[in-house]
Amino acid sequence: MGGITLKQVRKSFGDIDVIPGVDLEIKDGEFVVFVGPSGCGKSTLLRVIAGLEDVTSGQITIDGQDMTDAAPAKRGLAMVFQSYALYPHMTVRKNIAFPLKMARMDPAEQDRRVNHAANILNLTDYLDRRPGQLSGGQRQRVAIGRAIVREPSAFLFDEPLSNLDAALRVNMRVEISELHKKLATTMIYVTHDQVEAMTMADKIVVLRAGKVEQVGGPLELYHKPANRFVAGFIGSPNMNFLEGEVAARMGAHAIGVRPEHFSMSTSQGLLSGVVGVAEHLGSDTFLHVDLDNGPHIIARAAGEMPVNHGDRIWLTPQEGRVYRFDAKGLAL
Repeated sequence: MGGITLKQVRKSFGDIDVIPGVDLEIKDGEFVVFVGPSGCGKSTLLRVIAGLEDVTSGQITIDGQDMTDAAPAKRGLAMVFQSYALYPHMTVRKNIAFPLKMARMDPAEQDRRVNHAANILNLTDYLDRRPGQLSGGQRQRVAIGRAIVREPSAFLFDEPLSNLDAALRVNMRVEISELHKKLATTMIYVTHDQVEAMTMADKIVVLRAGKVEQVGGPLELYHKPANRFVAGFIGSPNMNFLEGEVAARMGAHAIGVRPEHFSMSTSQGLLSGVVGVAEHLGSDTFLHVDLDNGPHIIARAAGEMPVNHGDRIWLTPQEGRVYRFDAKGLAL
């Protein structure tokens, strides 16, 4: 079991409320991602759950037990950090087994758990190597293996892919998602990368300044954002926002249109502008357009669209694809 509930959890550093008060329920077996810009409090909230930071007020329950003031070792959680924190003089086998050795577990049981974790993570052939002989992705798998052998009720990941290059990030993203399916254990994952959040999560928690802006599934947040902040944060490239006459005509203080929700023409449309950069990516082309007397926006076109720098283009938001927001940024 790995259900975790936060009730009005608040964390302050002196007079500064980093987490003003969070209510959140994480169900057993869910993959939950905390996402938000730098400084939004997502790592602090994870550390509070882990017991690495004291709670200023509120309650944390794990599997129905009040763990608000419990020591980290008593919570039954395993944490994987951004840095691998491996012992360079130890083999992979000894690194993975280290928490079990510290707990003075029976050596036969240690071997069973290490071999099981190595098999899950495709590390069996590397058990006798040292960290310096491994790639970055393999080192991160060793760090995850050290968490698996503890057989926790939940895994906590604090931006575990930040030190990897782009290709390895994609591979590890898939591997962690597959690991979740194999283990069927609760996972809480912190990232600033909304692509990771969208592709990995069962449920996303969007944070801003320590407050929960919205909680929901990836497609729910994408299609039904609660406010302008969530709308602009979820989606890549970001949603475009228009104000003024165009928004007023549509009965809103501001409207949002995702890059893929524009109809394009070289002769007519609601909005007109000049193409700056045209990013031809093969399957897609992203057009950076400076609208006449308007903002800079990004529009997504088919990969074969013959548009280049300096071309004039007309854009029309597609019917039913426009998001409307009031003066406070709330979705209408």
